[in-house]
Amino acid sequence: MARNARYSSRVDIIAFIGCMLLALIANVLPANLRDPLAGTLRRTFVAPLITLQQGAERWRYAWLERDRRAVIRDTMSMRAFKTTELEVENDRLRRLLGLGAKMEWGFIPAEAIHSPGRVEDPITTLTLTAGSNSGIQRYSPVVAPEGIVGMVQTTDPTMSIAIAYSHPDFRVSAMSADGSAFGIAYPHLEAGPQRYLLELRNVPYRTSLKPGTVVYSSGLGGTYPRGIPIGTVLREMKTTEGWSRTYLVQPAVNPAHVTSVMILRPQRIAQSIDNVWARVSAIDSATRGVAAAGDSLARQAALAEAAARRAALDSARARNPGDTTRVDSAQVVPPVRTDTTRPRPRPRPRTDSTARPRPDSTRRDSLRPAGGRP
Repeated sequence: MARNARYSSRVDIIAFIGCMLLALIANVLPANLRDPLAGTLRRTFVAPLITLQQGAERWRYAWLERDRRAVIRDTMSMRAFKTTELEVENDRLRRLLGLGAKMEWGFIPAEAIHSPGRVEDPITTLTLTAGSNSGIQRYSPVVAPEGIVGMVQTTDPTMSIAIAYSHPDFRVSAMSADGSAFGIAYPHLEAGPQRYLLELRNVPYRTSLKPGTVVYSSGLGGTYPRGIPIGTVLREMKTTEGWSRTYLVQPAVNPAHVTSVMILRPQRIAQSIDNVWARVSAIDSATRGVAAAGDSLARQAALAEAAARRAALDSARARNPGDTTRVDSAQVVPPVRTDTTRPRPRPRPRTDSTARPRPDSTRRDSLRPAGGRP
């Protein structure tokens, strides 16, 4: 075994020395002999090495191209994500402006900053960028264009802490849209995706709410004014209480998506804000309709132009069933009347020939007799 190893090492050394000698000889050879020798080596002994180098270059190019395409794909994905996020933010700000226009007075706009924590933990508190210097007081309602978010728990001069409806201490007096059923909304304290749901408790047993019924704040208790949306009834929950019903409610607002809110002042809470959210929904629907009409304006114009071209094509085909040349030209330019069978108008006579009599070319002297006067 050791002998074979020594023999292989000797062969390698000899091959190396031979390659060095050939390289030196190739360097000292003149150009007219060096180029044919190099070509012969490339076609014979060095051909496998050249093929290996070409394959390595292809693999290197493919690897670099893969990295480049991955970077482009990631960049496009990030741009698309940012575009969607900006559209959602613009839509929320548009809704907030519509709510402020209908509220008119008695509110303080603020940004909602989420408290740091684990992703799987539910959001129960929000940090607001407005405090007592702006007129915010404890227990002030915090609302969004969709409905109730929570209420202010603590205030500082420049910031405040609000609890969301998912907080265990949250309560709000609720009623149905027609005012036939009243109850109290509690947070649905269960783990999992149902953590952001609400429970409408203490509803009289004689009253039954159907799934899809919208629940509003009733104004009882003095914290929340009447008419703010809370959520939508999902289903009735089975409980041991026989004198009341409990319903599971889907909230109108998701705390994880809240970025801008409005804080109601005590003076505004004392006034009626009925139908404010209904009018905001109507305005938002109208705004969406106008935006959709504006977006489809170009499409409608294109459809109208295509319909006009089809009508021109059909009329051209009806006039000339066998003439395909005029049919094709009707799709590009409007038809131009070129009637060559119409007789040409006769030239009008010259004005001087009709206004003046043609002078007599016969001289008067030729009419006289040869001897003198007649």
